[in-house]
Formats: sequence, C-alpha cells, structure tokens
Amino acid sequence: MFEYIAPCHFGLESVCKREILALGYDISKVEDGKVFFEGDADAGILANLSLRTAERVLLKVGSFTARTWDELFEGTRALHWEDYLPRDARFWVAKAASIKSALYSPSDIQSVMKKAMVERLKSAYHLTVFPESGASFPVRVVLMKDEVTVGLDLSGESLHKRGYRKLVSKAPITETLAAALIDLTPWRADRILVDPFCGSGTFLIEAALKAANVAPGIGRSFTAETWPHLFPEKSWSDWREDLKAAEDRTVETELQGYDIDEDVIRAARDNARLAGVDHMIHFQVRDVKDLSHSKKYGFLITNPPYGERLEEKAALMPLYKTLGERFHALDSWSAYVITSFDGVEAAFGRKADRNRKIYNGMLKTYFYEFQGPKPPRR
Repeated sequence: MFEYIAPCHFGLESVCKREILALGYDISKVEDGKVFFEGDADAGILANLSLRTAERVLLKVGSFTARTWDELFEGTRALHWEDYLPRDARFWVAKAASIKSALYSPSDIQSVMKKAMVERLKSAYHLTVFPESGASFPVRVVLMKDEVTVGLDLSGESLHKRGYRKLVSKAPITETLAAALIDLTPWRADRILVDPFCGSGTFLIEAALKAANVAPGIGRSFTAETWPHLFPEKSWSDWREDLKAAEDRTVETELQGYDIDEDVIRAARDNARLAGVDHMIHFQVRDVKDLSHSKKYGFLITNPPYGERLEEKAALMPLYKTLGERFHALDSWSAYVITSFDGVEAAFGRKADRNRKIYNGMLKTYFYEFQGPKPPRR
C-alpha cells in the first residue's frame, strides 16, 4: 500500500476528493491545493489515467520537520529511497516550494536534498559512484511551516496535458480547471450546454469527454510507466483496456460553442477532432449579442475576456452587460462565469447565487453562479 498526493487548484479540493472517492480509494488528508489518498499500485495507475481535476499524481516517499540545512539533509537521507529507486535510477528534485518555512531557497533545497539522496543510495547499493543511467525519477518537495513533504512524480507532464489541445486561444483555461468548474455545476450529459466565448473549446471538450466516459489520460504517457518494479507494465495496459471498453462516444449531447473569431473556431474544431468528440459539439462563429436558444433549462458555462490590458477594460462592461441581457432572455437557464472582472453582478443586474475565489494560473478570478430553476421531474 502507498500514500499518494493529488495536487489540484486551490479552492477545488472537494471536487478532486470526490473524484478519488468515486474511484474507490480512501482519503487520508486534505490540505490547501492537495488531496492525500491511499491505495495499491493500481491506485496510482488509475488516478493518472482517470482523474480530470488533479494536476498530477505523486507517490509520497515521506515527511519530516526541518528548520536547518542539516535537518533537511538528515531527514532526506533517512527516507527509504532504495524502496523506490533502482540502482541505476536518474533522479533529481524537479521542484521545491517553501511556504512560511525557515528554509526558503528552492535551489538550495534542491541541491541539499539531491546530495542526501545520493549518499543514501550509495550506501544502500554499496556504490562509490551512482551511475544515473536508467529511468527518470523526478522528485517534488513542499516545505509548509517547516514540515517537509516529499513525493515522486508519477505523471511527468501535468495532467492538464490530455494531448488534444494543439491550438490555444488568448486567455486559455486549463483542461483540469475546466473539468473542475463543470463538476461544480449540476450539468449532466442530457442537459444543453453553451459556451458563448468558447475560445479553443476546452469547456465543451471536457464536457464531451465526461459525457462519453472517456478517461482523460488514456491517450498520453506517464513517467511511472518506466517504473515496472513499482507499477507493472501489464497493469497499465489492463487498465487502459478496461477504461477504453467503458467509453460511449455515441452518447447524444447538445454542446454548442460560439466565438466571434473564425480562426479560434477553426482551432476549437481541430482540438475536438483530436479529442475524438468533434461529432458531439457544434461550433459556430457568432457574436455574444446573437446568443439565443429555443429550449429551456440549459447552461451557460464560460470564460469571457478579462480585459487584462488597459485599453481593453473600457469595453468590458458593455460586453458583460450584453452577456447578462442574453442570459436573461434565455428561459429558465443557469449561467456560470469565471472571470477576474469585478463588475459581473452589476452587468447582470442581479447578485450571484454564489461566487468562489479561484486562481487561474497566478491570476485571481471568481466563479460566479447564477442559478436557474430546476427542470421538472421526468
């Protein structure tokens, strides 16, 4: 049994936790931007292939307290690295983060920990020189109030890199954040979903993948696939086969994406095609002022322009007012808007039922929820 760490967006830990519980694994702890869970080797494989909202999956090697460089060195050396790293492993501290801790220089943390790992492994394997000619084992470490948490990075590239988004629009939203925001809404595959500022199509593609039960990581590779002593090759292929069999790309959906830029719509169509869900989404060049729909109880989920450049800010209020007017004209719909623009409620002429502070990269944004009535029971 291992303990794993699933880093996720701050404020969206509950969504990631729900996903892990749905896979059948026990949560051991939840912290800001991290969910800890327990499971066997299959848990690490399935988490990488299946989690839509986690940024990556780490295998926790250990934790200890360190307020001095000596304590960091000795704490790192005391960890049982030989249980994870073979005698030819190529390893390094890929990322070090320090928050409210006595030791705060990332480069020094990386250097001290690397030396301590080398000393431990040279002793464990009775080597004078460590060859580092084998598989890669990137290490990630976080110091939070002098508590050091060390993990091996199973994912490699961030899990938001599903492999389908070759072209991006301005102010893109990551695939993991889009999936998490969709999970915060009551949207289901049998409900209409429209994104009037669809950009490269991320919200709609993530919704389509979810509706079709497509595992988000099924089309990419992971660093831990080169660690057969921990995660057997057959287990990876068996899980991929099972997840592929569970897909249903014939499910009927009503997903629509609009944008005023023809090149952006073309990119969105290409991305949807690469994701294998282009038949599930209708993309069209259309201005937000022309937004309309004849059906009831639909959803708007969108990431409109933020106006980060000074010359764009003057145009924001009229744009959001137009979005608000078109939303009010839609009978019984709900709207969910992520933006850093603070005039959304004024533009919509009503207070949001809820808003959440969410960081889109380094940018502080809010996710505004304007809830419509629930459809009648069938």
